[in-house]
Amino acid sequence: MIALIMAGGVGARFWPASTRSFPKQFLPILGDKSMIQVTFERLLPLIKAEDIYVVTTADQVHLVREHLKQMPQENIIVEPAGMNTAPCLALSLVYLERRYPVDTPMLVLPADHYIRDTESFLQSLKVAARVAGQGLLVTFGIKPSYPATGYGYIQAGEELEPGVQEVLKFKEKPKLQTAISFLKKGNFYWNSGMFCWTLETLKQAFASCLPEALSLAEKITEARETGDGSEDELYYQMPRMPIDIAIMEKAANRVVIPVDYGWSDVGSWEALANLAEKDEHGNSFKSGGMALNSKSNYVHTSKFTALIDMEGLCIIEGKDAFLICPKQSSESVKKIVDLLKESEHKELL
Repeated sequence: MIALIMAGGVGARFWPASTRSFPKQFLPILGDKSMIQVTFERLLPLIKAEDIYVVTTADQVHLVREHLKQMPQENIIVEPAGMNTAPCLALSLVYLERRYPVDTPMLVLPADHYIRDTESFLQSLKVAARVAGQGLLVTFGIKPSYPATGYGYIQAGEELEPGVQEVLKFKEKPKLQTAISFLKKGNFYWNSGMFCWTLETLKQAFASCLPEALSLAEKITEARETGDGSEDELYYQMPRMPIDIAIMEKAANRVVIPVDYGWSDVGSWEALANLAEKDEHGNSFKSGGMALNSKSNYVHTSKFTALIDMEGLCIIEGKDAFLICPKQSSESVKKIVDLLKESEHKELL
């Protein structure tokens, strides 16, 4: 089994700690190790370091090398720029099929998620590898613990074998009442963004659902091998699509493995606050602090912080900026990032 870690994002929702020059996946968000280091090390009991790959953008290659010193440098697959998950997977597929047999199971996962129960996670990978060997596109569905509106959902159908169900539909991020109805029905799972398939099955899926991406990936790989310098121009012709929409929503041979191992995509400061250790009043301080008549605050700063009469806030320190907002508004951080792109403060990104 081989694993591909996708690590090309900029982590806009984690501004100001996450910036273009040092994105979220390279930050020690949960403990002393960066998120990509934790993701990499979580795989090692099952997959050898030389069989773990990272696909990332050209401007982040030096960070991957710095954070994953035990991984061979040739295991870094380089995108000229971030173009969404379908292009990066097409490029990675062509690279990997030159190094492995076509029936090799391939795990795909993001660099910046959290999993509490590593043993259950590894057990689910073994099941996925076996099922993928049957020519199926496997996705991992998270058993929902609340009616989340920030995740896409997978509607599952018939159980094909213990722990494996057919996929009926992929659902976009729902409104609250729709999410509540999903939980009542009991056959809806959060879309984790983790997948497993063989190289051959993924290639067939691209050939059927998004042939232009596969064709461009093959041309890019040839251009790199011959050194003709055209790979950047070719890559910018890729369709900017997520793999969910490009392939998983269209394919017929797809299944879901429902899992429940304390997963989070750590997609916002509020999500991180929910995972952090807290005092008896629900306050969390990264570097120590004191709270007077204050509760349910998340403080991610490099200094001891004192709070007075504060409730439900995120207080975040970046290298050159601070963010202060109610926890429930942390999904709007990306709007600040978008405004900064159009302002005279682009250097803060």
